[in-house]
Amino acid sequence: MSLILATQAPGEAEIFASIQGEGPSTGKPVAFVRLSRCNLACVWCDTAYSWRFEGDNRLHRADETFDRKANQIALSPEDTARRIAGLGQNRLVITGGEPLLQAGALADMLEHLPDMAVEVETNGTVDPTARFDIHVVQYNVSPKLAHSGNPTELALPEKMLDRWATDPRAVFKFVIAAPGDVDEVGALARKHAILPHRIWLMPEGTDSETLRGREKWLSPLCVERGYNLSDRLHIHLFGDARGT
Repeated sequence: MSLILATQAPGEAEIFASIQGEGPSTGKPVAFVRLSRCNLACVWCDTAYSWRFEGDNRLHRADETFDRKANQIALSPEDTARRIAGLGQNRLVITGGEPLLQAGALADMLEHLPDMAVEVETNGTVDPTARFDIHVVQYNVSPKLAHSGNPTELALPEKMLDRWATDPRAVFKFVIAAPGDVDEVGALARKHAILPHRIWLMPEGTDSETLRGREKWLSPLCVERGYNLSDRLHIHLFGDARGT
């Protein structure tokens, strides 16, 4: 079974070493692997090249589609693991797209990386397989709020939110575009018994000016409600670029 990865250039898998730019592991040196395909479609998604291929009519604010052949590559789990190991890091961030759509092949890959601490970025709608789950030390669960443009029944399945709320490895990272989004976070937290110290609020944006502007009003809301503030450090350092 092959893994379907995103590319950072045609024919070049998006596997790279950098620092984690978001959430509780911000600033840590890590290896990244970005998987292709997603079961949701956020209108502001900054990695639409991993899922919005020609013929995909799901909404996105840029209204751009991507050539599948240039933006996807299939690798064996063994080859993917070899490339990751060659980066010389001891922590791996698996992201997407929605990586848990390929949990079976990812479990095969991780069997070749037994000493790697594994962190997963997920939208929280897909239950990981047991073979994959045993390798994970941290899930960064990012439920998509109403402003993402996804139907609530798809983006916020109640059974899955309850499942993640009871997993001590899971933290919750919400993308925030307006102050009202924080009220939506609060309602979800109360309904699913998610304690404030497990919640990170991250401004939506792909440039430093937008991020800083939103952080000015978001940071006092975090102080008021006991949430953590997540920046997007990689945007400040490298811009909105693949492979960073």
